[in-house]
Amino acid sequence: MFMFWVKEKLLNLVVQSLHWNLKKRVTTGLISKKIMKDIIENYSADFKQLQNINKNDWFAKERQSAFDIFQKTGFPTTRNENWKYTDVKPIARNIFSNISESNVRTDNGEIDSVFFKGLDCINLVFINGAYSEEYSDIKNIAGKVVVKNMASALVNDKEILKKHLAKSTDKTLSSFTALNTAFIQDGAYINIPSNINIEKPINITYISKDNTGKFATHPRNLILMGENSKATIIENYVGNDETNYFTNSVTETVLLQGSSLKHYKIQQESANAFHIASLNTSQSKDSRFESHSISIGGALVRNNINASLNAEGAEIIMNGFYMTDNTQHVDNHTRVDHLKPHTQSHQNYRGVLNGKSRGVFNGKVVVHPQAQKIEAYQNNANLLLSDDSEIDTKPELEIYADDVKCTHGATVGQLDDDMLFYLRSRAVDEQTARSLLTYAFADEIIKNINFQAIENKLENLIISRLPDSSLIREYV
Repeated sequence: MFMFWVKEKLLNLVVQSLHWNLKKRVTTGLISKKIMKDIIENYSADFKQLQNINKNDWFAKERQSAFDIFQKTGFPTTRNENWKYTDVKPIARNIFSNISESNVRTDNGEIDSVFFKGLDCINLVFINGAYSEEYSDIKNIAGKVVVKNMASALVNDKEILKKHLAKSTDKTLSSFTALNTAFIQDGAYINIPSNINIEKPINITYISKDNTGKFATHPRNLILMGENSKATIIENYVGNDETNYFTNSVTETVLLQGSSLKHYKIQQESANAFHIASLNTSQSKDSRFESHSISIGGALVRNNINASLNAEGAEIIMNGFYMTDNTQHVDNHTRVDHLKPHTQSHQNYRGVLNGKSRGVFNGKVVVHPQAQKIEAYQNNANLLLSDDSEIDTKPELEIYADDVKCTHGATVGQLDDDMLFYLRSRAVDEQTARSLLTYAFADEIIKNINFQAIENKLENLIISRLPDSSLIREYV
């Protein structure tokens, strides 16, 4: 009788535990109505201030429309399928100032440390979201090429911006994109005319540093590539390790027929920072887009890439690398729409996760009914360096055509014991052996970059996060 009573009690405890865990899973990631109301009120106050500053701005109506969407939708929750694995409550619960200050100073040493050593390039520099003419170098640009900050373009290039700004994004898909559109203050505007090859890379650097309080920046970049034009563009996001801030960036690219764009995004934000970024590209016939997305820093990071292959011969290559530690959370979401026949997409993402960090990869390829004879490749490989690290990986294919070549795959694993044994047998200590194998895993992505200055920068960033970094540099 006693044993029956004990079993019954244990069963009740198990049922209660399961009920509690289920309830916890359902409510985790949700934002209460009261908190959401307070959030909206804070952003609303800043938005009204910005609208008053720009009350005669031609873009005011578009801002208002975007903010109305944000007010209606609020921040996404984990009930949203696209945000199932990423809880944005840490962003929502912070009160950020959304008006960029133009008087934040830095020094030459700090600027030099974030630039790419030995790289001769055109530089656009923004400090806490505001353009820095002092540290930028956009002089002596040949021909009719336009490289300037967005605040200037909103005043002086409004006719072409009316045609392209906020046209290649769907604000209904992301409240963060709507929020960015509502708070557009600055960013980069680049327009490469037809048949122009820009040999110098264009380096856009966003520096976030100590401020009087928590702040948010909403960089907006617009890149227009004329027919048969060619350019290399770098987006570099860096932050002071002690600074608590929120970067919410949107980049729109439009590639006309035969154009080619190499785009590098390197995120090395503060360990206390939140970083949400969306890259939207629209491609015409025979255009080629290369995306290299690197995430090293940030407490909570989400990278969205949306590509529309609108004409035959359009091709996109997407390489990504993320390296996390402690409690970092990095989420990569990609979507490629094959809208026409004979288009190609290649995605290759790799992650190295340590500590109690978490990674997410969700890559989706949609092949539309008329998109016959397309090629689509997806692969996501992950290396877990600790038992507490976690990855959620979900490559997806959605195919509505029957004459296609599509492959996808995902792997999750730890360091190979046989390789560790081999290195140990060659008198390499275990910690160094682990670091060497981790670097070799990351190098599979680094070598695809094919840009020496950026490769060198990334090698240093990755090696500096590995144990025995000085020894690793001797080996590589």
